[in-house]
Amino acid sequence: MKDIYILAIETSCDETSMAIVKNGRDVDSLTILTQMDTHANFGGVVPEIASRMHTENITMVLEETLRKSHVTMDDISAIAVTYAPGLLGSLLVGVECAKVLAYVYNKPLIKVNHTLGHIYANNIENDIVYPSLALIVSGGHTDLVILKNSSEIEVLGSTIDDAIGEVYDKVARVLNMPYPGGPNIEKKALLGKPSYEMPIPMNDNSYNFSYSGLKSYIINLVHNEKQRNHEIKINDLACSFQESAVNELCRKVELALKNTHIKNMILAGGVSANKYLRTKINQVCNKYHVNFHVPNILYCTDNAAMIGAAAYPLYKANLFADYSLNAQSNETIKKYLENN
Repeated sequence: MKDIYILAIETSCDETSMAIVKNGRDVDSLTILTQMDTHANFGGVVPEIASRMHTENITMVLEETLRKSHVTMDDISAIAVTYAPGLLGSLLVGVECAKVLAYVYNKPLIKVNHTLGHIYANNIENDIVYPSLALIVSGGHTDLVILKNSSEIEVLGSTIDDAIGEVYDKVARVLNMPYPGGPNIEKKALLGKPSYEMPIPMNDNSYNFSYSGLKSYIINLVHNEKQRNHEIKINDLACSFQESAVNELCRKVELALKNTHIKNMILAGGVSANKYLRTKINQVCNKYHVNFHVPNILYCTDNAAMIGAAAYPLYKANLFADYSLNAQSNETIKKYLENN
């Protein structure tokens, strides 16, 4: 059987990434050019700067990806690209690049939802076993879904406001930590103890999440403590926040495992790189004798390899896009599944 090589493009935020993925699993070549140092000067991603830097770098990233690969453009079976969700200007750079490559080299074009990419990152070094419960946690996503098979996904719940990764960054900013905030919160939390009382986010029996209340609580707490000239114990506050945020994830995962009796669990998205979260979810899985999988750290954050992995079953199903493909900044996984 002929090997399928997919050239994948990911530009949804501030990483310009391309990869060549064989048969949806083997990463032949991967390039990730981050803009993190640039955006750190502004305390977060500036959309206009991000899209301009993608435009400046994407040709160089393509050349580097091909240089490191064992194949040429003649061997490529299809071009895949993240078209949603993300920063509109950033997405547009990747989508237009993909359409040009597909046209010039006469290759099929595959559109990939970014959230789906995070899920399929688990298929690069491990086989996703169906059915699986999947928790997707990142700067833009907090979703709990059931992977029934390679083409059928049921959304159990999603965030109704802020995603957990976004709140990590905003809390870090309030505590004067540099960007990116999430990893810095995790480091400080390891040095502290949960001495601050925190509210329980979305304290109900649904599968949905809400983190805006927890974020607002910490913003107000820090403001009030400063007004009173009280010392803010940064490490303890980071620890208290992280424990509250992660406990709610674990509670919803445990509820889903009890109700569905699914015996496989995967974690995905940029926040899945958080070691505390990995440990706590693994403990829940052990309690219910559930097999737990999480991607290699390299494939947790935004990268094109996960887009190539997600594109493979779409290629096998002949689900190709045409040149009218456009970027969509706010397409949720639920909306994607409804429209495809």
